[in-house]
Amino acid sequence: MNPAKKGLGRGLSALFGDIEKKTESNQTHINKVPIADLQRNKYQPRTIFDEEKLDELSSSIKENGVIQPIAVRSNKYEPGKFEIIAGERRWLAAQKAGLNEVPVVVLDVDDQKSLEIAIVENIQRQDLNVIEEAKGYQRLIKEFGYDHVKISKFMSKSRSHVSNTLRLLSLPEDIIGLIEEGKLTAGQARPLIGMPNASEVAENIVKKKVAAREVELLAKRKKGGKNLKKIVDPNISFVRNEIESKLGLNVEIVNKKNNSGKIVIKYKSLDQFELISKKLRK
Repeated sequence: MNPAKKGLGRGLSALFGDIEKKTESNQTHINKVPIADLQRNKYQPRTIFDEEKLDELSSSIKENGVIQPIAVRSNKYEPGKFEIIAGERRWLAAQKAGLNEVPVVVLDVDDQKSLEIAIVENIQRQDLNVIEEAKGYQRLIKEFGYDHVKISKFMSKSRSHVSNTLRLLSLPEDIIGLIEEGKLTAGQARPLIGMPNASEVAENIVKKKVAAREVELLAKRKKGGKNLKKIVDPNISFVRNEIESKLGLNVEIVNKKNNSGKIVIKYKSLDQFELISKKLRK
């Protein structure tokens, strides 16, 4: 493994300070401690835990125990207690499974590193929703002086990804709630940033199951919520998706109030043009 490789590329071992190597040299030990002595990480970026998945993990722990130790650090304010750095879901599932103690590895890290590890662990496992990810980045900026470039390098994400993720936090709280609940995707919500009556538009997107690309097209045309109600038709969306799947090309359907309109098939090469021509002439 290239020691110069950083961020998500190296994985959590890079942040944990190569736990396995330290364990071999007796610098870091895996111990078992009472569950009651562990406390939630105040820098944990994830706020929503899927109860069904927790139950599944709990069943696995009942059968096999906690396979991977929970990373913790000593609580400097309460001697004998530990703050979880990574592995809170395992800790919660172990409680559900009725365990009295769990394996831990004790790390010597500061607040900044604790937050970094918590964000990386969750993103590597794809456990964070996009709002939790954004709030994690926001904490790195506000509390530890990170900028977008430093976050992108550390997280092995593009700068545009970091910036676009953070921009979601400028949306109204009700829309942020819809994203956290999984009712609205980031792709559907992003075009609503800065839009008047964004909350009304978001409700219609959820109700009519509007695709992210359609929201982008409507936002580009500077249409508001009322126009969205008139233009977006789930039947038209279904037909468009059917045409796209058969052609393998992007299709735009514009349906006006009097039910007149147009179907636009977009191609990027002569080969695609010939494909469309052949299908239309059949």
